[in-house]
Amino acid sequence: MKPYLICHMMPSVDGRIVGDRWKITGGYKEYERTGASFKTDGWMCGRVTMEGYAGKASFSGKAVGRNIPREDFIAPHKGKSYAVALDPSGRLNWKSNHIDADHIVEILAEKVSDSYLEFLQKKNISYIFGGKTQIDLKRVLEKLGKYFQIKKLLLEGGGKINGSFLAAGLIDELSLLLMPVADGTIGTASLFDIETPSRKKSVSRLKLLATKKLTSDILWLRYKVQK
Repeated sequence: MKPYLICHMMPSVDGRIVGDRWKITGGYKEYERTGASFKTDGWMCGRVTMEGYAGKASFSGKAVGRNIPREDFIAPHKGKSYAVALDPSGRLNWKSNHIDADHIVEILAEKVSDSYLEFLQKKNISYIFGGKTQIDLKRVLEKLGKYFQIKKLLLEGGGKINGSFLAAGLIDELSLLLMPVADGTIGTASLFDIETPSRKKSVSRLKLLATKKLTSDILWLRYKVQK
């Protein structure tokens, strides 16, 4: 069984998600508080977001003199909460195997280098494979449930990652902190950027679950994704 997936984001009223210019007082604090209220078993982001925790310098290890089997690796760990990084090519240069109390789990493609797998093993960072060159998102979620007993997971990705999960029918709920700002910047990442040839397939119907006004005129919207 795959985990219950909640996409938790804080977009502008026009759907932009790059908020470094918005300067909304208490926005991030409210985002963290509402996210914690779901009591999930972990959270998932893409490589770009995770660089904020790992560092912007990409991994550049030397080639190793052995072939490492493309088998899932579950590192010893004590934590029961997880930080899941979608990093198919293996570029995140981690300094530790955890973020706060959350054990790091890397999602990789089999094209990743042997040197990166060795690096993760030495760091005691768990990793699972999602496919040879592309990531099978459903398969990844099923593995997270099987190996780590993750029953509920926050998705906090960029537009393309969120869009991929939505288009695959894998998001169960949306939790949106609507920021009281209109951005309007052309070319900026939006909440969902779905790369599909079919406009019909990119449309998902939602059912409103709850609304709540928070501090600084932030509106918390919760939707069930209808499937």
